[in-house]
Amino acid sequence: MTRIITNFSEISGQYDVAFVDLWGCMHDGVRALPDAVAAMQTYRSQGGIVILVTNSPRPWDSVAHQIADFGIPEDAWDAIATSGDSARAAMYRGIVGEKVWFMGESPRDDDFFKPLKVIENPVPIQKVPLEQAEGIVCCGPSDPEADLDVHRPELLYAKQKGLKLLCANPDIVVDRGDVREWCAGAVAQLYTEMGGESLYFGKPHPPIYDLARRRLAALSNAPSDPRIIAIGDGIKTDVQGALQEDIDALFITGGLAAEETQTNGQPDADALDRYLQFEQMATTYAIGHLR
Repeated sequence: MTRIITNFSEISGQYDVAFVDLWGCMHDGVRALPDAVAAMQTYRSQGGIVILVTNSPRPWDSVAHQIADFGIPEDAWDAIATSGDSARAAMYRGIVGEKVWFMGESPRDDDFFKPLKVIENPVPIQKVPLEQAEGIVCCGPSDPEADLDVHRPELLYAKQKGLKLLCANPDIVVDRGDVREWCAGAVAQLYTEMGGESLYFGKPHPPIYDLARRRLAALSNAPSDPRIIAIGDGIKTDVQGALQEDIDALFITGGLAAEETQTNGQPDADALDRYLQFEQMATTYAIGHLR
């Protein structure tokens, strides 16, 4: 049975490390969520380690600049692991070839193609028209508010050519303030449904957790056998990923699932239970908003 808590401090002493989602948990796509920031600052002041684990398609340093602009200070986190960095490493190892067709928003997603120094002998990536491509790199739809069906002709052509699609962000949707937007995961899902092959590197898939653990191990105060909790609002990303990694999860119900869980400050217990049963998922803890 899921335990509904009112503050992270009720359980934080049981864990050395928190893998914390960003969008919907620490910020709303526009500004920081003050209670969440304060909770992580308090956790760190008591010896806890915060690794921000995000499905952002950007490199970690770009995310650091972005969240600083949103109002998340550096004393609220220790390190950042992004889906973008995990996917970039695969791209520079040649997983979708040298010549790639790019789907995303320029210039916002251009940092995805920055050099990655940790890869030896990286593949020389070239962005080319779809007709010349050996694979697809998808950071998201060109217009995140438009109907995804506009991409069907291009994706059908790509499928017929046998192109693999590298998905830099497995999220299906996010809420930017009050506006819901499609993410790269929705494009990859559509491509898979059409018979194409999509490759994932963010939550809930293993590569990003491996990256998060490597970022943790690089810290001077990293424990040798850490007790980890995952925190986030994505049932198919944060919660499912935690289950697959065999770590506890704190589900933030007031994000993407606010309506389904009838979250008004806190989730309705019966609605939460119905939602988890519908999704065939389980979570150790739940809370309306991180605080």
